[in-house]
Amino acid sequence: MFGPRVQRYARHLAEMVVRPLAALGMTPNMATLLGLALNAVTAAVLATGHLRIGGALLLFAGLFDMVDGALARVRNQRTTFGAFFDSTLDRYSEGLVLLGVILFALTLPSTPQRTWIVALAYVSALSSLMVSYARARAEGLGLDGKTGLMARPERVLLLAAGLIIGGAGLLVWTLALLALTSTVTAVQRIVSVWRTLARQRRSTEESAPSARGEGAGEAIGETTTAQNGREARVRRAGGFFVRSANGSRGRRSDSTSRRVASERPVNR
Repeated sequence: MFGPRVQRYARHLAEMVVRPLAALGMTPNMATLLGLALNAVTAAVLATGHLRIGGALLLFAGLFDMVDGALARVRNQRTTFGAFFDSTLDRYSEGLVLLGVILFALTLPSTPQRTWIVALAYVSALSSLMVSYARARAEGLGLDGKTGLMARPERVLLLAAGLIIGGAGLLVWTLALLALTSTVTAVQRIVSVWRTLARQRRSTEESAPSARGEGAGEAIGETTTAQNGREARVRRAGGFFVRSANGSRGRRSDSTSRRVASERPVNR
C-alpha cells in the first residue's frame, strides 16, 4: 500500500538509525532474532490483557523488519540466506502476536464477542500467511507477487493502531478489518498471477499459428523442390512425364518418345 517514495524514505531513515548498531557489531541475523524475541514479548503482554501497551510494543518490534534489512545494506551483508531467514521468522512473529490475542480472548467470559475475537484472529493469521505464501510462490515461478493492499508493514501498523486506539473495546472491529484486508490481499495476488499467466498463454497462442504457417510453407517448398529434382533427373535420363486420364503422372519410355517425335511434322 505504501508507495515507492515512502518506502525509499523509510529505508533511508532506517539506514541512518542503524549505523551506530552496525558500528557496535550487530549483524542482520542478530536483528532478525531480536525482532522475533520482541514479538514474543508483545504476545505475552497481549495475553495478559494489556492491549494498548502491547500495541506500542508491536510498533517497536515492527521496526526491526526495517532494521535487519538496513543493517544488511549498511554492512554490505546482503545474502540469500539472510532474506530467507528474515521472511521465515516474520511468519513466526505474526503468528505469535495473534496467538497472544487469542489467549487474551480465552480469559474473557463466554460470550459471542469472545468467539468472534478467536475466529477473526485465526482468520487474520491464516490470511497473513497466505499473503506471504502467494508472493513467495509467485516469485518462485518467476512472476511478480508484490501486488495487493496489505503487506506485512501495513498489517503491523493496522493491528498496532487498533490496539492502541481502541483497546479491548474495538478489538473485534480491529481484527475484522485486519482479517478482511488480509484476505483481499491474498485474493489480489492470486488474481494477479492468474492474469499474468493468461496473458502469457494468449501471446503464445497468437505466435503459434504464424510459426506453424512458416513451417508448412517450408515443407511445401521442400516437397516442390524434391519433385522438380526428380523430374529433372528423368528428363536427363531421356524420358519425360505424361499425365494419364485419371490425373496420375507417369514416365513415358524412350521408344515412345522417339515415336511421338517422328510423327510430328517437320517444318523446313
